[in-house]
Amino acid sequence: AEFEQYEKLLKNANQELYPGCESFSVLTAIVELMHGKIKYRMSNLCFDYFLGVFKRMLPTDNCLPKDHKHAQKVLNGLGLGYEKIHACKNNCMLFYKEHETLDTCLICNESRFKMTSQNRTTKIPQKVMRYLPLKPRLQRLYMSTHTATDMRWHKEKRVDDDVMRHPADGEAWKEFDRTFPEFAADPRNVRLGLATDGFNPYGVLNQHHSTWPIFVFPYNLPPWKCMKKEYMMMTALITEDPGRSIDVYLRPLVDELKDLWTNGVRTYDKSTGKMFTLRAAVMWTVNDFPAYAM
Repeated sequence: AEFEQYEKLLKNANQELYPGCESFSVLTAIVELMHGKIKYRMSNLCFDYFLGVFKRMLPTDNCLPKDHKHAQKVLNGLGLGYEKIHACKNNCMLFYKEHETLDTCLICNESRFKMTSQNRTTKIPQKVMRYLPLKPRLQRLYMSTHTATDMRWHKEKRVDDDVMRHPADGEAWKEFDRTFPEFAADPRNVRLGLATDGFNPYGVLNQHHSTWPIFVFPYNLPPWKCMKKEYMMMTALITEDPGRSIDVYLRPLVDELKDLWTNGVRTYDKSTGKMFTLRAAVMWTVNDFPAYAM
């Protein structure tokens, strides 16, 4: 089903917005318009109005969606959404899995939700983490013939000539293969790097704010691709500096990585036309020196 959705998305990516249009496909037109909607904080009603105007401006046989609902339906085929996970105000725990129904923190007794001036509980969480599931992103790497082939580069095309060009040339990679030969036997199993660091998205407007994204990198790809931004996968977004509680926010990712290591996930390989069980392992983390103190 996931592959069928992806194929439908590719069809929209290749379909002309109207016959003879070389500047936009249906997908690129929708992405551009939705980007503008978000960037300029346009309401759905306003977006529907302008979408209707654009549709009337174009040739009558155009394929532009008639409203926001239909445009969103096309983008839903991407299947790369995110989950909102509530967190304790003091970074003690996540309201996640077995703690999902709790209203107070088990460690500090802080309320999960904000309070009104009359000391009444609202349904607005004190803190929210965005988690972007890793499995569908890894599966997408095998839904294109080109990237599916590149994911085996480290085994099938890498030249072993004692020159360090890629992490696969290093001793740590080779030692991992010797320690876990079953994992190493299938070159499609994914070797990951993990990195996190804080940045201030507001610049001088708010010098005390820090947002922390968590990224993973698929090192199966050749060296000219594995560190390109197109293949960097953000798996979580923490709205402020977690300090020494970074492990609390890593839990959803760790749970998913443990399942990928133990059970894997059934994945369609476009290059072979067959299903296989994709497994993944974190080879190392990438941090600056202050992060080691955490």
